[in-house]
Amino acid sequence: MFAKNEGPVDRGVRVVVGLGLLGLALTGQTPWGYIGVVPLVTGLIGSCPAYRIFGISTCPMQKHNS
Repeated sequence: MFAKNEGPVDRGVRVVVGLGLLGLALTGQTPWGYIGVVPLVTGLIGSCPAYRIFGISTCPMQKHNS
């Protein structure tokens, strides 16, 4: 569906940050923590729309000109 443009380290960091932010929101620390859904989802699917717009890819397997 979406072309992968995130490498394994990038994906891992996004998932950890996303879970951390969601944890803050779910414990009542801040409602802004729900923004953690964005890095969590992009980390899980391995594709970032912003990377696509700017032509960035941290995925070592699919570096090509599009």
